[in-house]
Amino acid sequence: MKSIRFPFIVLAVSAVFGSTGFAQEGRIRTVDFENDLIPVFTRFGCNAGACHGAAIGRGGFKLSLFGGNPKADFDAVVRQVEGSRINLARPDQSLIILKPTESITHGGGERFGRDHESTKLLLRWIRQGAGLETGRTLTRVEISPKNYVGGALDRPVALKVTAHFSDGTSRDVTRWTVFQAEDSSAVTIDTESSEVSVLRRGRHIVVARYLTEVVPIELIVPLTDSRVDLSGEPVRGFIDQEILDTLTTLGLPVSPLADDVTYLRRLTLDLTGRLPTTDRIRSFLADESPNRRVVLLEQLLKSDAFTEYWTLQLATLLRIRPQPNDSQGAETYHKWLADGVRRGVGYDQLARSVILASGDTHTNGPANFYRTNVDPRKQAEFLSELFMGTRLRCANCHNHPLDRWTQDDFHGLSAIFARIETGRVIRVKPTGEVIHPRTLETAVPRIPGERFLPGRVADGREALAAWLTRPGNPYFARAIVNRLWQRMMGRGLVEPADDFRATNPATHPLLLDKLADDFARNGFRLRHTLKRIALSTAYSRSANATPGNRTDDRFYSHAAWQPLEPEVLADAISDVLGVPDRYGETPTGTRAVTLVDPTTSSRSLDILGRCGRDESCESSTASAGGLPQKLHLFNGPLINARIRVPGSRLSKLLARGKSPTEIVSEFYMVALSRHPNEREARHWKKQLDAITTADGKREFLEDFVWGLLCCREFVTNH
Repeated sequence: MKSIRFPFIVLAVSAVFGSTGFAQEGRIRTVDFENDLIPVFTRFGCNAGACHGAAIGRGGFKLSLFGGNPKADFDAVVRQVEGSRINLARPDQSLIILKPTESITHGGGERFGRDHESTKLLLRWIRQGAGLETGRTLTRVEISPKNYVGGALDRPVALKVTAHFSDGTSRDVTRWTVFQAEDSSAVTIDTESSEVSVLRRGRHIVVARYLTEVVPIELIVPLTDSRVDLSGEPVRGFIDQEILDTLTTLGLPVSPLADDVTYLRRLTLDLTGRLPTTDRIRSFLADESPNRRVVLLEQLLKSDAFTEYWTLQLATLLRIRPQPNDSQGAETYHKWLADGVRRGVGYDQLARSVILASGDTHTNGPANFYRTNVDPRKQAEFLSELFMGTRLRCANCHNHPLDRWTQDDFHGLSAIFARIETGRVIRVKPTGEVIHPRTLETAVPRIPGERFLPGRVADGREALAAWLTRPGNPYFARAIVNRLWQRMMGRGLVEPADDFRATNPATHPLLLDKLADDFARNGFRLRHTLKRIALSTAYSRSANATPGNRTDDRFYSHAAWQPLEPEVLADAISDVLGVPDRYGETPTGTRAVTLVDPTTSSRSLDILGRCGRDESCESSTASAGGLPQKLHLFNGPLINARIRVPGSRLSKLLARGKSPTEIVSEFYMVALSRHPNEREARHWKKQLDAITTADGKREFLEDFVWGLLCCREFVTNH
């Protein structure tokens, strides 16, 4: 009897004195497999992808990744291999005890000792009968501090994590929480004390994981010891206020405002994908009114060039491309989209139109949305990335390891699309299903993260579209305003733009929320948000960094040097040379930004790194250039073959008798939207004065044009 009674005496004593932290409000708690033991497996890496959380497990023992499926984990621990992992008669001889303490050989080595709290907790659970039942669920996790601003490096910061449960209880779970630094070279973590230390100045993220909750912790140490006073900087709305608040906290000074011609070139490229014409440049500089930038902005937003360029942006997001042996659908789709951009249709209306579309894709443009992917799972991935900025595909094989999404969410969304017939005519089928890989049963249609749809619903797209486009949706507006910000500012508030998750927080979360709320309140109008960004001081800053902010690559203390997109750069080269490029069988003079087919034959666009839209273009780095592009610009026919041909800009200027210095100035204005500065003018004059023959001067001018189109100032939107 003593041998039987002893464990219960130990249990009672330890519970009263709270040795494992589960004595609460004067009563003894039963160890809860889901809420008490799953955190142990996660804390010591047992259910990580490199161990038993791998797709096939490890050593014949498989746990769900990070405890995403507690019931399956319970079966694996208690019922599999004939229950040999649990020994109710002799708890301390259970494999679940012997392996992690390495009392017997364990491939993962010792995870914790025989006297560790984890061992005691597991023993208590086994002695209580190794049950699964629980009467509570986790509702939220509170972390202190969640945002820390320190004044010095290498100063330990103690983290505290409190879990709150559905039964009204809460407890300190710091020791069972996993902390992971986004950059381990900048932040160290003491796993025993749960203290973090910042080793490098700047803003750093530590991710805390407890059960299904993943929470980012922001740690900031200003970049300099001297305080930066930005109170005198102009503020033109909430954008500037949020940017300046962050820069002040970081101790980052700002670059001065860009001059008028720089702003003109930047804004024209960002809104229309074109270089400003010399007539517009002269007109803008001659206008002395204080609101000339606002007038310019309004003109660009109303222009046909805006419609063409932003149709390209949305067509790229929607992955509009011809189907094999069928170009009509893509042309109808593109035409419908261009009409919506021209009329200023709200982005919510656009989303609803494509989600709910049906009919003949040759006559109903938005119906082609369902020809982008014929597989319902691929369509679910596409929709979540496009309209939610979320990579839901990570929840295909297991619950998302870095976010809230579950397999039910992914396969439930896929099930909505399983009943869509995806031929030339889009229609709802009477049957259609996807199989849930965990249950091996038909997945139930589901609104991600929200609810399952009733079985009587034949077409779940209406519920999906209504949920997605409602003003309070936490994903829809934030995903698109982040992309608008990325296009205008050179970097998204969240990067990559299609990877919103708890472990990838925005650099300016309050700004992102305010932009999304403002976008929704103003009818989800793209022009409204683009205008708000363009009028901010943050957008207007020079791209020339100062000694104090040259290391800043994400907080907007200065503008970004953005490489021109392949289509925009190809058109810009044609405009400067005065000789259009040829794109397949399209008419001469067709601009690259207006091409419906992203695979239209074009050596120039291939070299410049265009995206074919068969997959997402957002992760592509091709548009940023690289060695092939540079070699082609330097040596290939993209430039050289068109500089000297009859009818080129250079040939026409020479034929009109323009002097070499006038020609240099003209090309500066066309390509860079400015005249040569004094130093540049002296340099070119000196070079030209040293050449005595007309043929020599022409050859020199050809080399000058070639060099101008290869320079950084031309190929970037700075």
